Amino acid sequence: MEKYIALLRGVNVGGNNIIPMPSLKAAFEEAGFAEVSTYINSGNIIFSSENENLLALQQKCHHAILHAFQLDIAVAVISAKDLREALEHAPKWWDKDDEAKHNAIFVIAPADAEAVMESVGEAKPEYEQVAHYGQVIFWSAPIKTFSRTRWAKIVSTSAYQTITIRNANTAKKLSRFCV
Repeated sequence: MEKYIALLRGVNVGGNNIIPMPSLKAAFEEAGFAEVSTYINSGNIIFSSENENLLALQQKCHHAILHAFQLDIAVAVISAKDLREALEHAPKWWDKDDEAKHNAIFVIAPADAEAVMESVGEAKPEYEQVAHYGQVIFWSAPIKTFSRTRWAKIVSTSAYQTITIRNANTAKKLSRFCV
């Protein structure tokens, strides 16, 4: 069995798409996943499965949520191995400056990181840094100029529907929980 992380998009944000984490855990167990746990209230589920096809796992997770909560929630699925590898290859500037925001942007298949980055457009180097490894996009921007970045405005792009964002601390903790 291999460990995976499902990252739900837009759960428990602003009073929308409310899913209690104990109920989410139960829904994943009912769907046949093993060693299920959740991390914080934003829809991060760690689980084990014998299925190594990420798209099939993503669809199974999506169906479990739809069935249990009647919510059509987009889900990114990444193996624990791929998350660790991405974090090991994170750019040297990512999560280093205390005066900046550092996010891991998880691309929801079938979209891919390069297409998402192209859709958003080139980063503004005077305000932000962006790079990717696999399906994880690393983004850092100083807090004082955050609103001037291209990636802070991703909400107004078509790419926004194909991603889910976690801060650096959450991404790193998820990786540690999967050992």
